[in-house]
Amino acid sequence: MHHTDWLLTQAERGNPQTRLDDVHPGQVAWSEGNLVRPLVHGATYFAELHERLEETRRGDLVLFTDWQGDADERLTGEPGSEVVEVLARADERGVDVRGLIWRSHMEKMNFNAEENRLLGRQLQARGAEALLDMRVRSGGSHHQKLVVIRYRDRPERDVAYVGGIDLCHSRRDDGHHQGDPQALDLAPEYGPTPAWHDVQAAISGPAVHDVETVFRERWEDPTPLTRHPFYWAQDKLLRLDMTPDALPEQTPPPPPVEGGTQHVQLLRTYPNLRHGRDYPFAQGGERSVARGYSKALSRARRVVYIEDQYLWGNQVGEVFVEALHRNKDLHVVAVVPIHTDQAAFLNRVPQMLGRARAMREITEAAPGRVAIFGIENHQGTPVYVHAKVCVMDDVWATVGSDNFNRRSWTHDSELSAVVVDPSAADHSPYARRLRLRLAAEHLDRTVEGGLDPADPDALLEAMADCVDPAGFFAAYVGAAERLDAWHAGGRVGPRPPGRLRRLRAPELNRLEKLASTLPYLTVHDPDGRPRPLKKLGRLGGF
Repeated sequence: MHHTDWLLTQAERGNPQTRLDDVHPGQVAWSEGNLVRPLVHGATYFAELHERLEETRRGDLVLFTDWQGDADERLTGEPGSEVVEVLARADERGVDVRGLIWRSHMEKMNFNAEENRLLGRQLQARGAEALLDMRVRSGGSHHQKLVVIRYRDRPERDVAYVGGIDLCHSRRDDGHHQGDPQALDLAPEYGPTPAWHDVQAAISGPAVHDVETVFRERWEDPTPLTRHPFYWAQDKLLRLDMTPDALPEQTPPPPPVEGGTQHVQLLRTYPNLRHGRDYPFAQGGERSVARGYSKALSRARRVVYIEDQYLWGNQVGEVFVEALHRNKDLHVVAVVPIHTDQAAFLNRVPQMLGRARAMREITEAAPGRVAIFGIENHQGTPVYVHAKVCVMDDVWATVGSDNFNRRSWTHDSELSAVVVDPSAADHSPYARRLRLRLAAEHLDRTVEGGLDPADPDALLEAMADCVDPAGFFAAYVGAAERLDAWHAGGRVGPRPPGRLRRLRAPELNRLEKLASTLPYLTVHDPDGRPRPLKKLGRLGGF
């Protein structure tokens, strides 16, 4: 099987309106000659982003989208590294800075409208064009998190960042998982500075052009930024910019990276907005995230490794059940949050219902080949898993904004970067290193073990027992069993190495199920597909 057999063709993307693949020949829907580096933890990403933004100069271009933005979040922890300061300074020295910030819902609903609006207003006041974008379905969001930097005279330096990390509070955590001092309020179990696990992909090479095209399609959408009369009046009163200025002409893709062997495919979700009348670049929506996962799962034979914020619902569970039944050697390992991010009934119980549906289906399909875990820091405090990562057979690997649920696959806007690397015969060095890099932390073989995860030879040596899927599965299960037993025994004696806790499907009583089913289906995990596709039932079908 060729590596590109794992990727969607242009026809399989299912969106003839997009120009995303116009620079790719024939049915090719990916870029070649790239180098992708996974940046594990917000502190790692923010430090690099700060350095790259500070080196921009007149004539360069910076584009970003944000689901949640806090103007005062410090990228390095130092005064002067605040998000608004770094972006505004760039614009003031002649960099063209453009941003699309989701307008968001009210704070009473545990969202962040006020902070997002503040970031937009402060950037506009300093000259940057950052717009509040509410071109979404009712109850939906723009969930893409990307930054593109195009250097006018240094295309070899061009870079794009894609993943799950917003430019906001709580994201600047590191491998010790003590949390970001600029913290958001989460459920009490996470404490005053919640520990946060996340991943962003740094892309160099021609695929930067593709990420830029994703931004440009949204920016150039002629649909009004909001159709809500209250929001429109509010923006007029505050004299906010409501009309995107024309972007400069898009320059050609950056040159291939020397030694860059990676193919990068961008997968997206856009909902069916106003019955196909909006989104001229995706009329009726785009569901290449669901299609891409479904195609890759149909080819997975050995291991599927997931780190995800949610992992919800029957329809998501079904695609795994089919893969597990089809391939008797396939193992599925997932890392998800131990607790929901909020403790209120209408937040926690519907999410537990969704998790129970997916977990029960998957684990019952292959009890000895499926294991789901949470993680904690060395103080025993749960770590909130916000990463959106999936690795299949050490060939296909994705880092993005999308979660394993119906909302991410149909209802919100999402962006994910898939990497396959044909430089090796049986596996992708990128995919295997990503899986082992994440496993090394969860098994306590990085910070405390002295392993430098950036050294591929050292990583492979330290994680030799996890290269084979069965050994990987056994290492996770064994580490979790030892830590669970230590907790159950009253934490007597030295704490076993590792951060993994074994999770089972939540148990809900009849009243909880009745009370949470409607909120789960309509608020937490809605369906953004056109009606004919809803009748088909499958999320990722072609």
